[in-house]
Amino acid sequence: MTNKIEISKDLANRKLNITRAFNAPVEKVWKAWTDSSLLEKWWAPRPWRAITKTMDFSEGGHWLYCMAGPNGEKAWCLVNYKAIDPQKSFTNKSDFCDENGNIDANFPSMNWLNKFKSTDTGSMMEITISFDKDGDLEKIIEMGFEGGFTMGLNNLDELLES
Repeated sequence: MTNKIEISKDLANRKLNITRAFNAPVEKVWKAWTDSSLLEKWWAPRPWRAITKTMDFSEGGHWLYCMAGPNGEKAWCLVNYKAIDPQKSFTNKSDFCDENGNIDANFPSMNWLNKFKSTDTGSMMEITISFDKDGDLEKIIEMGFEGGFTMGLNNLDELLES
């Protein structure tokens, strides 16, 4: 069964709301979000791939990774983990950066709240991404976030089935 992603934009409050069901238990979905060896298998939209430089999934920890393109392109990102409620939710701030984690102020910061819930057929993810400034949500959309993240979550679905 294919689970459809739902993305709604709340421009007035600078938020993206995303829901996605998976035919896998919360524990398995949680692990795919919190273990770098699994994240690398699904996070990037193909033919791009995610490569972890460092990851410490803990409150105050971070994930420094790049999205590597098929022609040698690299886009670096730093995810700073804020609060973690195991198997239920975590929050983080995500920024574009250089390979050493120095944040690039030319790109918007994204504040993520990821919630995980059990369902009769597996699990449900509810993600809220909020932005600090007006125009930031629109900039992320223009950069192709919706299509890229949809592809990533479809990759996650394939990984969970394997």
